[in-house]
Amino acid sequence: MSELKKEIHKRRTFAIISHPDAGKTTLTEKLLLFGGAIHVAGAVKSNKIKKSATSDWMEIEKQRGISVATSVMGFEYNDHKINILDTPGHQDFAEDTYRTLTAVDSVIIVVDSAKGVEAQTRKLMEVCRMRHTPVMIFLNKMDRDGKDPFELLDELEDELKINVCPLSWPIDSGQRFKGVYNIFEKRLDLYTPSKQTITESVGLKDINSPDLEKYIGGSLASKLRGDIELIEEVYPHLDIDTYLKGEVAPVFFGSALNNFGVKELLDCFIQIAPYPRPVEAIERVVNPEEETFSGFIFKIHANMDPNHRSCIAFVKICSGKFERNVNYKHVRLNRMLKFSSPTAFMAQKKETVDEAYAGDIVGLPDTGNFKIGDTLTAGENLHFKGLPSFSPEMFKYIENADPMKSKQLQKGIDQLMDEGVAQLFTNQFNGRKIIGTVGQLQFEVIEYRLLHEYGAQCRWEPISLFKACWIESDNADQLADFKKRKSQYMAKDKDGRDVFLADSNYVLMMAQQDFKDIKFHFTSEF
Repeated sequence: MSELKKEIHKRRTFAIISHPDAGKTTLTEKLLLFGGAIHVAGAVKSNKIKKSATSDWMEIEKQRGISVATSVMGFEYNDHKINILDTPGHQDFAEDTYRTLTAVDSVIIVVDSAKGVEAQTRKLMEVCRMRHTPVMIFLNKMDRDGKDPFELLDELEDELKINVCPLSWPIDSGQRFKGVYNIFEKRLDLYTPSKQTITESVGLKDINSPDLEKYIGGSLASKLRGDIELIEEVYPHLDIDTYLKGEVAPVFFGSALNNFGVKELLDCFIQIAPYPRPVEAIERVVNPEEETFSGFIFKIHANMDPNHRSCIAFVKICSGKFERNVNYKHVRLNRMLKFSSPTAFMAQKKETVDEAYAGDIVGLPDTGNFKIGDTLTAGENLHFKGLPSFSPEMFKYIENADPMKSKQLQKGIDQLMDEGVAQLFTNQFNGRKIIGTVGQLQFEVIEYRLLHEYGAQCRWEPISLFKACWIESDNADQLADFKKRKSQYMAKDKDGRDVFLADSNYVLMMAQQDFKDIKFHFTSEF
């Protein structure tokens, strides 16, 4: 096996997704603890301890206690290189999460065992299904009273439309939670509530052994035996191929806050999760084991370090090996660029890397060369697909509140829009700028960041719109006629494409009926 192949097979790149408050950031932190990447788990929510979670580092995240930007972290564990992308759970930032899912090979979904599957989790699962991404599920908060485990499995199957295969099984829950039986490794893991410790585990190859009673008592032992028998009859045995096709999801139970069940999840994950997969480009399918480098930008983050006005573009490496100070082709600009200080991340701590392999995520300092979806290659013209912008649902005019700072405001808006925080439309009728977002919280984030990172003040003015849709047509006369009739509602996006701003569902439906030759698109990728 070549050196390149060996490195690529060691890589596991995955995203952790869930509804807000299911415990995603806590789980990320515990995984980092096992990787030796951090040495103490900061209590995520407690304000007494001013250590906020390792993966939340933007000022506004620390104030709100939620994740608003995807963060990237890498660590080594058992001779594997693991890259985690911790995504925002809050639905106002769903677009960032959708884009992140294009850069990972598999996903871990965290579900709160008391609340079950929530709306946001359902939506994210749809994106995984569209892309056939393999999924594992971690049922969190078993140390709190929650739903019956069998009921939870039914709910996962109904709501997420995927078959499940439990690989561990809880012994009671809430106050009486005793631990789990690890079906995957045939052993008993006993629970002791503590933030830092790893649990004691007992190798029990045979669940019918009388030793079981010694550990958990008679009534729980017979219930556990009954449950396991039922599981073996009802649920499929773990078949790695069906998991890799995204058809069956292995399920683990545990408590991320108390570091219970996390190691089992991680141990199983590195054994069965996929190493980097082939990626589809418009021209051809790119195989990760190719010698030549290729990758795409799936995220841009301005001001990771507030003292330096710097942007960082996150590149997912799709094939080959990336090296520092080597010339690579920026396909859209048709220019060769070389990078003297590419970085790898551990949340905010970043270090310069000399080389990285397919599956890794590297940060490149960006002086305005990159947009989301750009491709870098060793010279070939490739365009990776599948990085959409969705049609926004909330709109406001953005106005300058401080005439002395119009340049700063312009620069701030441009950078934040390139980052994909929101979308900018310029009304062709009156030249006013309109910001479109997926959720209300994004307006607050934009205002906060413009003020704190660019020293610019903006003010919002209401505008009543229903949807923005991109339009195109082969019938030039009809397109011109449409633009003339709807001139007050025509805008351009930041790439200069035509956008129709419909002010109601009725208007949009009538337009689609009256102008048969015009295509109305609700994502920008067409």
